[in-house]
Amino acid sequence: MNFIERRKWNRLYIGILLCILVFVSLFAITQGSVKIPVSDVFRVFVHRLNYPNDISDIKGSHIFIIENIRLPRIVMASIVGGVLSIVGASFQAIFKNPMADPFVMGVSSGAAFGATMGIAFGLTTNLFGFGTISTLAFLGALGTVFIVYSLARVGTRISTTSILLAGIVMNSLLTSIISLVMIINQDDIARIVTWTMGSFNGASWDQIAKIVLPSLIGFVLLMLKARDLNAIVMGEEDAKNMGVNVELTKKLILIYSSFLIAFSVAVSGIIGFVGLIIPHLFRIVFGADHRTLLPVSFFGGAIFLTISDTLARSLVPNMEVPVGIITAVFGGPFFLYLLSKNKKNMV
Repeated sequence: MNFIERRKWNRLYIGILLCILVFVSLFAITQGSVKIPVSDVFRVFVHRLNYPNDISDIKGSHIFIIENIRLPRIVMASIVGGVLSIVGASFQAIFKNPMADPFVMGVSSGAAFGATMGIAFGLTTNLFGFGTISTLAFLGALGTVFIVYSLARVGTRISTTSILLAGIVMNSLLTSIISLVMIINQDDIARIVTWTMGSFNGASWDQIAKIVLPSLIGFVLLMLKARDLNAIVMGEEDAKNMGVNVELTKKLILIYSSFLIAFSVAVSGIIGFVGLIIPHLFRIVFGADHRTLLPVSFFGGAIFLTISDTLARSLVPNMEVPVGIITAVFGGPFFLYLLSKNKKNMV
């Protein structure tokens, strides 16, 4: 497939996924403890586009819920889902492992550790425009990545196997510390558990404004490495023969991805399996060319996490289930399927 044909098909795929995302988002806005007719949602949107339609018959509370509660939540879920998916696709390429996901380097446990410390010590001030908990989660995630990267580096080379092992060790160590903190501070257990299972309950337009630019920059930087990822998947020696600086590419992918994950977990908490499920499924459907796989994975992750979050706030009346539980319900069996499918390659 030449460049023009690939670009045409990419536009078609993205257009279809974008339409699905819009449809899912409109439906998601209507769901929750307060049911809102889809016609009201559509009329409010049209009105905000300065089209002269009358919405005076729509309840003010419904308009507030649409514009300030559900829509920011859906936009946030879409951004985080998209980011986790493209990072998952990138990790699966450089690790050459379909079971790699964005938290393979211990980022999730690092973020959970930072947030747990903030909750346990009752820190409530704002730092860098974010809440203290989010900021500490961000710093904890980056700190863990730095430690894992340092442990895995051999001279100027990065051992992907060492990264996996170091990530597992850091996950275990930090999880143990978090458990100890929870035992000591039993009054904060519910809050810590809720955060570590992920939620978009506190999503706001201010938060979205702070993560949308870093997410966009990270997406563009990963897209610029799509051709190199294609070469690495074929084999590192082949990639070198094609002129790809494999070690530099791996370092850059890890740096870009780490920042993207850190921003995501800082605003949403720990949400697993999104970066595992979507890239793997979409690789089957759309092929392994990362010039296509990365953008379609972004929209696929956005759709998946929007649906998961809608289920999280709609399944149980008057109660919100952490969205990480919903993604784990889908992701757990899928992970076991991948493990069973690939067990011969692990022997």
